[in-house]
Amino acid sequence: MARISGVDLPRNKHVNIALTYIYGIGNSRSKRLLDTAKVEHMKKVQDLNEDEVNRIRQAIEAEGDVEGDLRKDISMHIKRLIEIGSYRGYRHRRNLPVRGQRTHTNARTRKGPRKGTVANKKKAASKT
Repeated sequence: MARISGVDLPRNKHVNIALTYIYGIGNSRSKRLLDTAKVEHMKKVQDLNEDEVNRIRQAIEAEGDVEGDLRKDISMHIKRLIEIGSYRGYRHRRNLPVRGQRTHTNARTRKGPRKGTVANKKKAASKT
């Protein structure tokens, strides 16, 4: 099993798909990395030799942040927005959509399940 950037790549998948298991690498970046490393796209991960894995690692390191570094950068950007009190920071803090979407009827993914209207009904006074 190939381990790249702290992620175990699935053995039975093609390399271009397996690289997308790494946070920060999608389809297009995966193909570009494999072209840079001169590795065949349709080769299975289990068929890679050590030299090919090392070339992929070097290509990823040369290109930029992935996994932990990228997650840390994104969280730092969000913290900065919250600290400076921007509108986007306010939306992040309240767990609401950040990019201008409507919230009157939609945004259930971001807001979570509906709370429901719980009315405090007084119990009818029992006769004694």
